[in-house]
Amino acid sequence: MSGHTHRSIEAENVNLGFQIAPMIDVVFVIMLFFMVMAGAVKKEMELKSQLPGVGTPELSNDAVPPDEIIVTIEEAGVVTLNEEEFDSPEDKKLPNFTATLMRLKQEADVRNAKVMVTIQAEEQARYDRVIDVLNSMAKAKISNVTFTVGGEEF
Repeated sequence: MSGHTHRSIEAENVNLGFQIAPMIDVVFVIMLFFMVMAGAVKKEMELKSQLPGVGTPELSNDAVPPDEIIVTIEEAGVVTLNEEEFDSPEDKKLPNFTATLMRLKQEADVRNAKVMVTIQAEEQARYDRVIDVLNSMAKAKISNVTFTVGGEEF
């Protein structure tokens, strides 16, 4: 019988009630975890960036489509504008070509339209001839220029 009473005393000693100290330790560890993780959370912020060439349309109702001009530079130095040949291949100043570009630019400015030029240079076309054409465009104050060589755009 003495063994039986000894067991009941042990059971009473073990069941001392709810222990608050270990619970406080657990709560502090959880709180510490959330405090550390709160510092690692990144704030989402808006990056204000403007992409080149993308602008807001000013007036969509009155928007005028741009005037597209195709300039071809052949291997022999012949310069054509919308399939019409201008000046001789030896003429570096391209006076007729420049005058036509200026007229087209002025007409587009009156209508508030942009002039977009695509230069199609044949692969064997001389670089100085391309520069002559670019000089003519600079005189006419045309800045929207696209190059295509061998069928690929840059």
